Amino acid sequence: MKPTLLVLAAGMGSRYGGLKQADQVGPNGETIIDYSIYDAIRAGFGKVVLVVRQNILDEMKGLFDPKWGDKINLEYAIQEVNVPIEGISNLPERTKPWGTGHAVMVAKHLIDEPFAVINADDFYGADAFKTMSEFLQDAVSDNENAMVGYILKNTLSDHGYVSRGICETDVNNYLITVTERTNIERINGEVAFTEKDGSQHSLDENSYVSMNFWGFNPNFFTVAESQFREFVRLNADNEKAEFFIPLIVGNLMDEGKLKVKVLESTAQWMGVTYQEDKPVVIKKISQLIKAGLYPEKLV
Repeated sequence: MKPTLLVLAAGMGSRYGGLKQADQVGPNGETIIDYSIYDAIRAGFGKVVLVVRQNILDEMKGLFDPKWGDKINLEYAIQEVNVPIEGISNLPERTKPWGTGHAVMVAKHLIDEPFAVINADDFYGADAFKTMSEFLQDAVSDNENAMVGYILKNTLSDHGYVSRGICETDVNNYLITVTERTNIERINGEVAFTEKDGSQHSLDENSYVSMNFWGFNPNFFTVAESQFREFVRLNADNEKAEFFIPLIVGNLMDEGKLKVKVLESTAQWMGVTYQEDKPVVIKKISQLIKAGLYPEKLV
């Protein structure tokens, strides 16, 4: 069975200042999502599901259906801030989305097969898709999933802070811990993150980080929903609480119910967290095209 690619594309782009999911970075108007779909098709994925907000659904369909609708099964799941969740009758009203774990959960009705999860605004590279596709077709199980690990120093932005899941692995490249850190940037030559109280803490720039490229068995939806109900109960009055994918994974590992194989990538991260990142991405994609790794026009 071919795996599915789940693309988290419902972000509001508050730091970017616009709908970065639809921003053009390729020579013929291609978005980063277009390159991800192209790489997924080449790697053997059989379906793509885009998680979007209702108010951008028509725009996203108009952007991607004409290009990819006849090349791969393309579907859409809706994530709203206060979308109902099965089994939760008293979901508190919020103005901020519940996070990446919640974004995955809204696609449950569309996915019955092993699947990968990626961000819409990160360019991961063809090898990462190939490696993940092979894992999902050959090695994934209820208690063994995977993530693509990138080197922290290769994932920073020159134009502001980023959020990353900082990973610790064992000698066999299985994940030991993953800790979500926000406000990561290079400060006075060193990589560090800043806490809410303003304190700064150094990070090993050569450590693995999660760029939200995960590979899961479909039973992940069930355990995620179970954890989310408890998370909501504990954070009903916390408007800023976010239910991150690494939190779900970490809880399962702590309970001895999950092993996560880290599939190494030494690729340089490309993404559009800030407007200033866009020219850098455009230039790097142009270089990949000149090197023959991508065609001048994807479709």
